[in-house]
Amino acid sequence: MGRFWSLLFLLVPVLGVLVFVVAAAPDSRPLLDHWLPDNINDHGYIIDELFNFILYLTGVIFIITGVLLFYFLWRYDGERNPDPVKFTHGSQTLEIIWSVLPAITLLFIAIYQMDAWAAHKMRRPLLEDGNVKPALALVSARQFEWRISYAGEDQLVGTPDDVHVVNDLCVPVNEDIVLQVQSQDVLHSFFLPNLRIKQDLVPGMKQFSWFRPNRVGIYDLVCAELCGWGHYKMRGRLIVKSREDFDTWLSERAAEQRVTHPALDGGGGE
Repeated sequence: MGRFWSLLFLLVPVLGVLVFVVAAAPDSRPLLDHWLPDNINDHGYIIDELFNFILYLTGVIFIITGVLLFYFLWRYDGERNPDPVKFTHGSQTLEIIWSVLPAITLLFIAIYQMDAWAAHKMRRPLLEDGNVKPALALVSARQFEWRISYAGEDQLVGTPDDVHVVNDLCVPVNEDIVLQVQSQDVLHSFFLPNLRIKQDLVPGMKQFSWFRPNRVGIYDLVCAELCGWGHYKMRGRLIVKSREDFDTWLSERAAEQRVTHPALDGGGGE
C-alpha cells in the first residue's frame, strides 16, 4: 500500500508539467486563455522572456525534487524495505550544498533580470532633443476608480487646462507613452496585463510608467493590490486608437468638460 501512495505522489509533478505544457501551447486558446494575455507592447517581450526563463528554471527544479522525493518514498517503503532504520544527525556538507545552491540560483535570477528592470523602470523615453518625454496623462488611483487627467494645450500634466476622465485610459498607437501614476489614498497597483506593466502605487510618491502599444483595441486596466472592500470592481479600460482618432477623442472630452464643468476650463477649481 505504501508504494501505491508513492505512485500517487508521483502524479503531482507529472500532472503539473502536463498542465503547464498544455496551457502554454499556442493552440490551447480559448480553452485555456488564463495563460499570458496577448502582448501589445513593443517592449513587453522582455517581461515575457524573463517570465518564461524563471518558469523553466523553477520547473526543472520542481521536476528534479519531485522525482527525488518519489524515489525515496519508493525505495524506503516501510513494508518492503528489509534494512533496519538508521538515524542520523545530518550532514554538514549537504546542509551547505542545499543552502548555497538556492542562494546562487536567486543571485543569478537577480542579475539576469536587471535589464528587464532597467527597461521598465529606469530607461524613460526621450525626446529628439535628449530630454525625457513628458507625461501624456496623470493616472490617479483612489478607492475604487481611476481618475485620469490628460495634458491640455500646454502639454503639461497638473495645470488648469487638463482634461479629466474616469476609468478610460485612451492612448495613441505606435507611440512611446509616458504616464505619471499615483495613489490618492491607500496602496494600489496600476496593472495593464496586455502591456506587461505593473506599478505599485504608494501614497505621496511621484512615479512614472511607459510603454509603446502596437495594436488598437480595448484592454483591461485593473488594480492588482487589495485596496479595500471594493477592490474587485476597481476596473477601467485601456483604449488604444490611431493618433487621429485619439486627437478627436481628446477634443471631444475637452468640449464635454467645458459644458459640464466650466470651472475646469482654463482655471478655477472644483
